[in-house]
Amino acid sequence: MAETSKPVATWRRIAAPILDFITVFFGGGYAIGALTGRLTADGFKLEGMPALILLALTVVYFVAGNKYLGGTIWQRVLYPR
Repeated sequence: MAETSKPVATWRRIAAPILDFITVFFGGGYAIGALTGRLTADGFKLEGMPALILLALTVVYFVAGNKYLGGTIWQRVLYPR
């Protein structure tokens, strides 16, 4: 028996990538900052190679999440199945 998927509300389609980006930026930025010694009193400050690594991590997160893992974290939370 084939399952029919329910349509996803527009606000959920807009909110999921925004929340994913925020999650990856702050989570990945803090982790990379901690590993490279670039944490500050206000959070993290990435320049040069650590910033490029964060950019690459963000791209890999979205590509892998959408193509190989069946959706990103926030897509799984906000999209009903």
